[in-house]
Amino acid sequence: MAVLDYGSGNLHSATRALAAAGAEVALTSDAAACLAADGLVVPGVGAFAACMAGLAAVDGPRIITERLAAGRPVLGICVGHQVMFDRGVEHGVDAAGVGVLPGVVERLASARLPHMGWNTVEPPASSVLFAGVERERFYFVHSYGVRTGPAVPGEPGQIVPVETWTTHDGDRFVAAIEAGALSTTQFHPEKSGPAGARLLRSWLATL
Repeated sequence: MAVLDYGSGNLHSATRALAAAGAEVALTSDAAACLAADGLVVPGVGAFAACMAGLAAVDGPRIITERLAAGRPVLGICVGHQVMFDRGVEHGVDAAGVGVLPGVVERLASARLPHMGWNTVEPPASSVLFAGVERERFYFVHSYGVRTGPAVPGEPGQIVPVETWTTHDGDRFVAAIEAGALSTTQFHPEKSGPAGARLLRSWLATL
């Protein structure tokens, strides 16, 4: 499997965690390799617009959309989760995302930001990612998220996503999405200890 190398800061920690979970991992920006891999992971830390610029520089949006159109698995982590949505509004900058999920990433309304630390999440019973870790805590570091819901409304003929939510300081936002070949987490599974490792193994088992 491949981790998309576009200069983000958590590429190596994600690569190490996937290898520890049993995957044979290549960190690469080569489009052909990313398209051919059994699974593609898109990490991300920092500003939404900067991550989108980095993705654009390596043809990331095309790679992601082509993989998903072919039903080939993609996992987005943290800002890699956020960029899958239509738009991100951060520090007054309204930037287009990859747009494979409808929704807007915006500043959380919580009084205490950034949201940094361990939170439980609320997965539905149909979740594959959270099987066996439904009551565990995961590690979040962010000030922005998708707060309006339902985040991804179903339409006739469209895959109905599985949405996992969580709450920080009274503000509720999307913690994870499972939508056909696409899985995303706002938290960092690679920094979430045994629970994160099990979630990664659950995703790898779907490849």
